[in-house]
Amino acid sequence: MKMQNERPPIVVVMGHIDHGKTTLLDYMRKSNVAAKETGGITQHIGAYEVDHGGKNITFLDTPGHEAFSKMRSRGAAIADVAVLVVAADDSVKPQTKEALEAIKISKISYAVAINKIDKPAANLEKTKNDLAEAGVFLEGRGGNVPFVEISAKSGTGVDQLLETILLLAEMENLKYNPSLPAAGVVIESHRDSKRGVTSTLLLRDGILKKGEYVVSGAALSKVRILEDFRGQSVSEVKASSPAVVVGFDKLPLVGSVFSTHLLQKEAMDAQRKATELIGLKNKTVAPTFVGERLVLGILIKTDVLGSSEAILHEIDKLRSDACELKVLRAEAGDVTEDDIKFASSSEKVLVIAFRASVGKAAKELAERMQVEIKSFKIIYEVADFLKEKIKELAPPEIQVSTLGKAKIIKIFTVDKSKKIIGGKVLEGVLKNGARFNILRRENKIGEGRIENLQSGRINVSQVEAQGEFGAQVSSKTSIVEGDTLDIFE
Repeated sequence: MKMQNERPPIVVVMGHIDHGKTTLLDYMRKSNVAAKETGGITQHIGAYEVDHGGKNITFLDTPGHEAFSKMRSRGAAIADVAVLVVAADDSVKPQTKEALEAIKISKISYAVAINKIDKPAANLEKTKNDLAEAGVFLEGRGGNVPFVEISAKSGTGVDQLLETILLLAEMENLKYNPSLPAAGVVIESHRDSKRGVTSTLLLRDGILKKGEYVVSGAALSKVRILEDFRGQSVSEVKASSPAVVVGFDKLPLVGSVFSTHLLQKEAMDAQRKATELIGLKNKTVAPTFVGERLVLGILIKTDVLGSSEAILHEIDKLRSDACELKVLRAEAGDVTEDDIKFASSSEKVLVIAFRASVGKAAKELAERMQVEIKSFKIIYEVADFLKEKIKELAPPEIQVSTLGKAKIIKIFTVDKSKKIIGGKVLEGVLKNGARFNILRRENKIGEGRIENLQSGRINVSQVEAQGEFGAQVSSKTSIVEGDTLDIFE
């Protein structure tokens, strides 16, 4: 029987920009982490732990953390509980609804923090009604979603919010197995000029110990340097806690899962398999059919607001059925780390800096999060670049038309990828130049192309149903008698 221990909840804070997510996280960190510990936190590692009444809670310390969005697309879990922050003086906004949708898709428990209740313009009743219209039915108002009225600035209600989080966690009955090797998610990764590749791992199960080997995708590290969220050296880290590991041979991707191995050979085998899988994915180009749309997220920062409006006008000219240009943000000011974090939640994204500066920290984060930044000084250059970007990203539109099926009766010659075969068309038509999938026991095992087609030793353009044929085909997959060709163009 597996031994199960209780583990602390991992919490993500989400909501509309300027509704107080960062202020709330800062208040909890300063109030619930001992002063001697906060003094030891020298760098941003992506998560931290707080103590409330003797119980730990782990917070992802970037609001709406980019890893949370990336985890959903990879099917991995990261947070156990979400806090949806809504400002009482601003109510429900577009990003509130986007955050709510992300929470619902992830199927995790959540609580609502109605913030800024001390603002003169605060309207609690309107905020609660707007939440109901958005499908959030609060406790005491016909629903079961817990909510807390808070002021992240003064701390009013924050203790009650932490109690609510612990109550939700208790209902989830969160457990981990201390006998298992650690497994979880990479939430931060960067190259330190002095220490090398430094990554923050968030453990979902097991215990990570010094001397073990960690593999994340194609990246591998022996755990020689292991630190907790305060930057203090430790010998082990338990589930739900963030762990800083130094020494990966390459940068692990933020949002990727990791596994732990006792033996170097096991770790290297896992790394090799992951590398092969990544290479295979990179070589495979899935066909994009008519009707599928490219979505490109664009974040715009400019010297003055008028420049933003001019760029938005140019973007409107480029919209089409084949490409959706989704403007994430358009405002005056320099490109900041917050801009990069916000942009990184989109799969395909571009940050446009028009006569706006890009700070060193923002550049480094963009490189780490693989967010492209382009700077411009002339409006028409922005439009020209976007036209080329759309062409570059949009895959060719391919329509696949099924032609028929053929049975392989005889294999005459095989010369590497070239083969001469004989067979019979079962249905439809077989055309010279057509492509085919090779089916064996109804499972696809490869594909190929008809290079030359004959019927009765005469070159023909096609052979119809029930007709016999001989053909020269090209295929890297071995074809045997009895295989079926699924023919298409």
